Amino acid sequence: MRPFAYARADSAESAVRALSEAGPGVKVLAGGTTLYDLMKLDIEAPTSVVDVHRVPELSYIDTSGDELVFGAGARMADMAEDPVVRNEYPMLSESLWRAASEQLRIMATAGGNLLQRTRCAYFRGGEPYACNKRNPGSGCAAIGGADRGNALFGISDSCAAVYPGDWPIALIALDTEVDILGPDGERTIPLAELHREPGDRPEVETTLRPDELILRIRVRKTPAGRGSAYVKVRDRESYAFALASAAVAVAVEPTGVVTDARIGIGGVATRPWRVPAAEQALIGQPLTPESMRHAGEVAYQGARPGTHNVFKVELGIRVVADALRIAGERAAR
Repeated sequence: MRPFAYARADSAESAVRALSEAGPGVKVLAGGTTLYDLMKLDIEAPTSVVDVHRVPELSYIDTSGDELVFGAGARMADMAEDPVVRNEYPMLSESLWRAASEQLRIMATAGGNLLQRTRCAYFRGGEPYACNKRNPGSGCAAIGGADRGNALFGISDSCAAVYPGDWPIALIALDTEVDILGPDGERTIPLAELHREPGDRPEVETTLRPDELILRIRVRKTPAGRGSAYVKVRDRESYAFALASAAVAVAVEPTGVVTDARIGIGGVATRPWRVPAAEQALIGQPLTPESMRHAGEVAYQGARPGTHNVFKVELGIRVVADALRIAGERAAR
């Protein structure tokens, strides 16, 4: 048992103040579904914990305007079942309910989901495994090792760990922004700028400072949302992490020609990964088995498989094509 200080925030401002005063080693507690797990594995050993899960201003969903707005404390289950999200943006709803068991979805939060850490076996396995993300400078046992579940994109000589989330793969395919509060006030960044590729500092996973708090996630509404889908392939059907996934949204003219396309891929990259080249390959083309397959092939150009995860390239191509098929059918309704 490692002792730590505990503070319960009643507002976003008081949470940021507590984070600033706590200093190095402080962690935010929201739903607790990730932090408790990592503390039990001795991966996280916070000196202080700031509890934000009862902060009212974080726990809301607003889909009434020109954006979908999710407070950082909104629960996965509530977001997945929101009528606008479920009916107008099925890719978002599907990515949420396929991510975890019902018990976890009831507790896990929007902000915590964005910030969950990798499930790489070497990261979670502890000694004697080398892991630069867990012990900087110790090496990466996955590179040249048992890398079946590791990344194809965004890897470096220091780390090949896959980003584990589902919902952020759908978010990255849309025009998503993240509002962040810190001691100097509020700032907004595109979701694409929240997560870092490992480079030579795998232990630094986001651009958040320790004294900053995610306030809300905002998704600009788009007609392509109705024609969207999230497809996830995993080792077992329920509540496993993706070997490969795809979140896609398309807008299609009555003639069948694609006028807008959004594609994110998961289970294969070190951060949420969008593939603009694959999107451009579809725009102006009819949705056919050939064009959908081609979009998948473009999405996986530049993949860097290791020893045991070469199969993910073909699997990922097929997952993109399958997601596009489903999305196209929905767009045509």
